[in-house]
Amino acid sequence: MSVLSKYKFPRTFWIANAMELFERWAYYGMFTVLSIYLTDPESQGGLGFSNAQKGSLMGIITMLIYILPVLAGAIADKLGFRKVLIAAFATLASGYYFMGQFNTYGLVFIMFLIVGIGAALFKPIIIATVSKTASKGQETIAFGIFYMIVNVGGFIGPFVASKLRVISWDLVFIMSAAVIALNFLLLIYYKEPGRDKDKNKEPFKDTILQIFRNMGVALSDFKFLLFLIIMIGFWVMYMQLFFTAPVFITQWIDTTGIYNTHPFIAWAIGSEDNGVGMVKAEMMINLAAFSIILFQVIVSTLVSKIKPVVSMVLGALVIVVGMSQFGLHTTGWFIVLGIVIIAFGEMASSPRIQEYISSIAPKEKIALYMGVSYIPLAAGNYIGGLLSGGMYDNMSDKYNLLKKELVNRGYASIEKLQDMDGGILFKDAMDYLNMNEAQLNNLLYTTYQPGNIWYIYTGIGAATAVLLFVYNKFILKTK
Repeated sequence: MSVLSKYKFPRTFWIANAMELFERWAYYGMFTVLSIYLTDPESQGGLGFSNAQKGSLMGIITMLIYILPVLAGAIADKLGFRKVLIAAFATLASGYYFMGQFNTYGLVFIMFLIVGIGAALFKPIIIATVSKTASKGQETIAFGIFYMIVNVGGFIGPFVASKLRVISWDLVFIMSAAVIALNFLLLIYYKEPGRDKDKNKEPFKDTILQIFRNMGVALSDFKFLLFLIIMIGFWVMYMQLFFTAPVFITQWIDTTGIYNTHPFIAWAIGSEDNGVGMVKAEMMINLAAFSIILFQVIVSTLVSKIKPVVSMVLGALVIVVGMSQFGLHTTGWFIVLGIVIIAFGEMASSPRIQEYISSIAPKEKIALYMGVSYIPLAAGNYIGGLLSGGMYDNMSDKYNLLKKELVNRGYASIEKLQDMDGGILFKDAMDYLNMNEAQLNNLLYTTYQPGNIWYIYTGIGAATAVLLFVYNKFILKTK
């Protein structure tokens, strides 16, 4: 706080940050548990979709969240920030609410698409507000506060959602809608920063065409384009923390050891399922955001003297080490260790991506380059979503592997088992094989090695680190 006392920010700056906190609370509260909700069997409260369906839904919509802000920013410049914020909050609140009311794939997809549109409308306005309300020389601390707020919201959301979903999945989506609705109250005190009046006189079509022309100019920079292509691999790997990890932890990881460590841990992050104490997947993944809140400043200070690309290489390799724990162990504490390691890798790499782009961009094109830098995020989310789908169904999904095992043992044909509820089938298999849940899990894990999927993801991350090293050595020609 002594550092912040040196700076004075207007009220709108803090209002914008509060809006960001609530928006991230709502989004990550829903998103961190979404893959579980979509794929858990209906008998266990989920929707029973395949991982391929889940991967397509999450991959496509998150891709759009990073592409649409280019257009949304132009719309906001034309219509005004306040009007577009009203549309964003209304879209988000309704999308979140109805995501929890529908249970067919098409309708859930449409509702999540509405959420994605709302998020895309919101994102560029808040970033622009933070930028415009920070005085010259205060930009670094302003965006440092903003990044911290993002992670605070990203931590609170999954924590609350985890407690609510034990009661009812509907409450998760109601929570997200209600939290977003709080931003309507903040909007009363939001003072719109100045906009470029001359720019607003241009026809909207000309504005959009100019945006794409500018993107073409940025992408004609060979070094920049090559960097963007390489970074797709980084985001494909990292996003598995949200696409694959929640389902994998839910299906395969024994978290009872964490729950039984101490009564406080059991009370704070634990829950009980049929009398068995455990820690939900989202609570474990949430440790990444918590670690970033605690250690980002320290890590940023430590890597500040290292060149950005080198820091990205090291960060990617650290994430590889952390993510490999998912393939090596089924014990909860090792997964916790892996998640914390992943967080440190993110802290060393993610903030420096923007720093590097701002350093290579021509001074008059920094904003343009920063906008285009979201393309790898969009592509990484799309590809990562698809990889977390069909590949997980074939290699790692517990219920698909169970069906394969039962067919091999002559229990029934695959056609007969194909549409059976996984949760009900698992209980039937326990009786058929005379095994308890832990024994059947162990049989499936040792027979089919579902953790091998993580070596594909970490392989992509390791390849990205190697390509970044080569890029730094031979394209940038730095020592």
